[in-house]
Amino acid sequence: MHIGPVPIRFIDIIDILLVAFLMYQVYILIKGSIAIYLFITVLAFWLLWWLVKDNLILLGSILGQIISVGAIALIVVFQPELRRFLVLFSTRYLSKTAITLDNLFPGSAGEKDLPVNSVIKACINMAKNRTGALIVLKRKSLLDSYEKSGDKLDALISSRLLESIFNKHSPLHDGAVIIINNKIRAARCILPVSDNFELPANYGLRHRAAIGLTEETDALVIIISEETGEISLAESGRIKRVDTKVLFRILEKEFVS
Repeated sequence: MHIGPVPIRFIDIIDILLVAFLMYQVYILIKGSIAIYLFITVLAFWLLWWLVKDNLILLGSILGQIISVGAIALIVVFQPELRRFLVLFSTRYLSKTAITLDNLFPGSAGEKDLPVNSVIKACINMAKNRTGALIVLKRKSLLDSYEKSGDKLDALISSRLLESIFNKHSPLHDGAVIIINNKIRAARCILPVSDNFELPANYGLRHRAAIGLTEETDALVIIISEETGEISLAESGRIKRVDTKVLFRILEKEFVS
């Protein structure tokens, strides 16, 4: 019996591209973390079961029982990564197209433009004096749990206030400042530290905390190194050094209407 070539439909190409896109996003998410080893282990279990299920009855039965609850086990094992994926997917893609109250009624949430000059001036002075700082700027993702981990301020932003908070003699300097809607909502906030083992060894706790928060939310985080005085910006789990001119352009684009 002759079997001709299987026709490839346009919907099949779309299907393949969507699967490839999702697999790529999963890879980016777990790359460099301990989850990559867990994923390889789970994949190895599945391949072993597929190879022995018809020949080694006992071993195949045992592995089959393990795999039968695989979906639940994967949710438990990869809970942090799954949550991170859903948060980033919603903030990167869905938030750009979703109809929200702010889209329908601009300014209804009472948001105001960020005083970028005050933030930049504080960054310049703290970098010059090598004062370590961690400044979180909210976008779409909620930061309530991180805000509650610190001391509530709800104060208007000024360069002198930011510099005072991060002064090494201040009781509020150890931790992050969270800025929401033109106000410093809280200081001394605790951020999640990234478990990415591919990060450079010279990254201190501030840099790893900034990366950790941006892995879980869409916030922007400004980092000022206490050792070098360098200014860095963290976004989407990545970090880069910036000068004040570049930082000004980014903040103005993001937070000034």
